[in-house]
Amino acid sequence: MSSTVDQIKQKISIVDLIGSYLTLEKAGTNFKAKCPFHNEKTPSFFVSPARGSFYCFGCGEKGDIFTFVEKFESQDFRGALKILADRAGVEIQYESKAAKSERDRLFEILETATLFFQRKLVDNKEALAYLQERGLKGKNMALWRLGFAPHEWRSLHDYLASRGWSTRDMERAGLIKKSEKGFYDRFRSRIIFPIADSSGRIVGFSGRIFGTDDEAKYLNSPETELFNKSELLYGFDKAKLEIRRRGAAVLVEGQMDLLMAHQADTLNTVASSGTALTMNHLRILKRLTNTIILSFDSDTAGQAATGRSAKEALSLGMEVKAALLPHGKDPADLIKADSKAWIEAIEHPVHIIEYEFKKLEKENKDSRELGRLIQKIILPYIAALESAIEKSHFIRDIAKRSGIKEEALWEDLKKTPAGSTVSEDGAHKEKQKVARIDYLERRLVGLIHWFRARGETERAQSLEERFQAILDKQEFENLTAALKEHTNELLLEAEIYFEKRTDVEKEIDVLFAEFTRDHIKKEFAKTVEALAKAEGRKENEKASELLKKLHELSAKMGT
Repeated sequence: MSSTVDQIKQKISIVDLIGSYLTLEKAGTNFKAKCPFHNEKTPSFFVSPARGSFYCFGCGEKGDIFTFVEKFESQDFRGALKILADRAGVEIQYESKAAKSERDRLFEILETATLFFQRKLVDNKEALAYLQERGLKGKNMALWRLGFAPHEWRSLHDYLASRGWSTRDMERAGLIKKSEKGFYDRFRSRIIFPIADSSGRIVGFSGRIFGTDDEAKYLNSPETELFNKSELLYGFDKAKLEIRRRGAAVLVEGQMDLLMAHQADTLNTVASSGTALTMNHLRILKRLTNTIILSFDSDTAGQAATGRSAKEALSLGMEVKAALLPHGKDPADLIKADSKAWIEAIEHPVHIIEYEFKKLEKENKDSRELGRLIQKIILPYIAALESAIEKSHFIRDIAKRSGIKEEALWEDLKKTPAGSTVSEDGAHKEKQKVARIDYLERRLVGLIHWFRARGETERAQSLEERFQAILDKQEFENLTAALKEHTNELLLEAEIYFEKRTDVEKEIDVLFAEFTRDHIKKEFAKTVEALAKAEGRKENEKASELLKKLHELSAKMGT
């Protein structure tokens, strides 16, 4: 495995890799960008080509190309390995079967089940004819690995058992269910849509009923160790780079809508996997683009889904647009009938507020009813907008088109809750609360590493001596030991901060002056605490020594 990792690192530059996900700007010998792992207005995410690493000074995320893909794509190491191996054109050399993890076994059984379903679809002429009638081409069915589950109780179960898989493996993968009479296949008489994670590995299935009656038109895999509906987007593995390249993600509701959209070359399209669009889905997309185009079915449920998703996306600060489809048409039907009309709708979407207001205008409500619906439907969208200029634009536009005075709209807007207010920074606040003295220690120790890396050993030694004039030997050794694992980011931080400065020595003097003052304050606080304890225990001799130390520290602070 290590040789595979080494080959990948030799073939893939960290700048090229991260640059395919984020917009990088040159920053001396390094590159910077807005961090994809927390909200920020000023770039604090840096990439070092010399070290093959990245580091965010805002939230502390760091690592190499594998760490980045794991974090960005929500993958485990093997998933990241597959993504990078495919990109580098390197064949993965796996370890022996005995070394495979439980997760690896789940991926393997799901891959075996996918191949089984694919073969069964080839044998079922009626299912193939249905898919072709819906507009799908054979090569598209093969690309998306569509399959068919026979109308039999234990067809897949018996096949997997013959291949050496246990019922425990099948059940954990969500492929079978248990009854009083024993185990039976979860998917029966259904067209199967395999669902992949962002690396392309199959993690679950969605099955559409075909050839028999069933209350559930669609049946999805249950929640498993690999299949989490709230974090999976159907088609994301094939759409992610196109979303980044085109600067927008198109969201549709179902598998057929997704397949037809890709067949029509709208390759930046994704769909939710058997659930409504969640905040997790939106956060995943926000790492690639700030713009989403909603294209849900024109029925009541589809329109409700559009509204929910739009408000959640707006609460994340995203640009939300909607595709204007002909009334009564869902994406799949429209693409089959007129793919050019679909592409026109996707290339010219309208802002979600314009989309919602157009619907109200078409209903020709009386002025009082229109005003009520504007307050109920439109104002919550406007309240969610971050920009005061955008708010003003839409208030002015709606006032003009509805005949309602701007002042009245503004008054009602003040009373309108903005909906969900989501902060992505919350999880990072603790990381950002770095004590000032820790910051000074990091900056100065980083300078020592930087000077050594540049071959300036005398300057590095000089800094160490200045450190030891403030800290005792043990304190200094403890400090350097604690920061040892952070050497790479300390080097990067020092390089970024000092690379182009002409007043390095002056800055060092300022840093040491601040560190000395803060260190004395820290020691003063510790001594006050120790004195209180000594006095409480009536340890008079010790209290006298501590009091003397306090006077010395106080004099050093100039008080």
